[in-house]
Amino acid sequence: MSDADSLKVPFSKPSISQEEEQCVLEVLRSGWLTTGKYALQFENDFSHFMNKDEGGKIRQNREKAGLSSAPVISLAVNSNTSGMILAMEACGVAPGTAVITTPYTFVSTAACARHLGADVFFADIEKNSYSIDVLAVEALLKKDAASSKPRIKAIVPVHIAGNVCNMQKLCALAKQYNVKVIEDSAHAFPSKTQLGYAGTIGDIGVFSFYVTKTITTAEGGMVCTRDQELAKRMTVMRMHGMDRTTWDRYTSPRASWEYDIVAPGYKFNLPDVLAAIGCCQLKRAVSFFEKRSKIVQKYNSAFSTLDFVQLPPDGEGNSWHLYLLRIVPEKLKIGRDDFAKALQKKGIGISVHFIPLFHFTYWKSLYPDFTALNFPNAESSWSRTVSIPLWPDMTDEMAEEVINAVIAIGKEYHA
Repeated sequence: MSDADSLKVPFSKPSISQEEEQCVLEVLRSGWLTTGKYALQFENDFSHFMNKDEGGKIRQNREKAGLSSAPVISLAVNSNTSGMILAMEACGVAPGTAVITTPYTFVSTAACARHLGADVFFADIEKNSYSIDVLAVEALLKKDAASSKPRIKAIVPVHIAGNVCNMQKLCALAKQYNVKVIEDSAHAFPSKTQLGYAGTIGDIGVFSFYVTKTITTAEGGMVCTRDQELAKRMTVMRMHGMDRTTWDRYTSPRASWEYDIVAPGYKFNLPDVLAAIGCCQLKRAVSFFEKRSKIVQKYNSAFSTLDFVQLPPDGEGNSWHLYLLRIVPEKLKIGRDDFAKALQKKGIGISVHFIPLFHFTYWKSLYPDFTALNFPNAESSWSRTVSIPLWPDMTDEMAEEVINAVIAIGKEYHA
C-alpha cells in the first residue's frame, strides 16, 4: 500500500478514464511508440485550444498592447524542463548572458539557464502574491542596461499555482529593454486572460503535464510561441538538431537516412504513448477546471471566516492548479511545518510550494548575496504556506475532511 492509499485525502491524484486507457492500447498495438501521429495531433489540438478567440477580442487587446496576434504554434516535449531549455536557447541564452526569474519557483526554472551556461538574476515576489515583482524586474533591467555589456536575454515569470503574473507590464518592460519573455506556465493551464491564455502572452510559454498538473501525460510538456523563427529553432533543437522529424523520416517517400544535422541539439521529444494520454486529457481540461473551481469555492467559503489562515491570491485567469493556504503565525502557537505535519496526522496529503532557491546549497554557493534577507517577500510567503489537496475527482466528503482538519488544528493550536 502506498502512502497515498493510507491517506483519507491524497494530495493529488490524476483523473484517468477508459478513453485514455484505450488510446494508450491503440498506440501500443500500432507498433509506433515514439513521436508520431499522436504527438502531432496533441500539438495541433493544443494550438487550436490556445487560439480560441471568440469575437476577436483577444486579438484586439493584444494589438492594443503592442503584442503579436499571430497564431499560436505548439511543440510537444518530454518535460517542462526540456521546454524551458529549448525556449531559453532559442532566445539567445548562452554563456556570458543572463535571465531574470523569481527565487519562488521549482528549481528547474533557474537551473535551465545554468544548463546553458548563463547566470540568473533573481527578483523578489510581490508582498501579497506569489508573482514576480515587476518593480524588482525593472530595477534589474535598468542596472543591466547601464553596464558596459548588457547580459540579460529574457525575463522568466512563473505563474505560481495558476495565478497569472502581470504580463502586460512585464511585456512592456521586455520591449523597452529588448529582451524576451519566457513564461513558466507549468501551473497555468488553462489560465485565460484578456491577452490570451497564459503561456501565449509573452514570446514563449512552457507548460508541464507532470502527473500532478491540471492535465497530465504522466511526464511531458508543451512549448507555445507565436514567433515562427523561434518555433523553427526549437523544432530543430528538440530532436538532435536534425532537419527532419522522426515521423517524417519514416512515413515520407524520401529515404529515412537522408537528413542533416544543423546544430548540436537535444532529445526532448514526447513519445506517442504519452501524447495519446494528452489528447484525451485536453478534451477534459475545461471540466477539470470547473471541478477544481467548485472545490476552491468550498474552501474559500469555509476558510474566509477563520482568523488563523488567509485565502490564496486570486486574479484574472487563475487556473487553480494549487490551493496555497497561508497561515497567520501570530494567531497560532505552531508554525507552518507543525501545521503541515498536523494535517498529515489527520490523513490529509499536503505539500509545500515552494522552498525558495536561496535555501539550497548549490544556489547559496553560486551567488553569495542570494539570501533570504534580500528576498523578504519570498521568505515570508514560503514560511507561511501549505498546499492542501485540490484535484478534479475529489468528492464533497473529501473536501469536508480537509476543511474539518484545518479548522480542528486551528482550534487546537489557536494563540
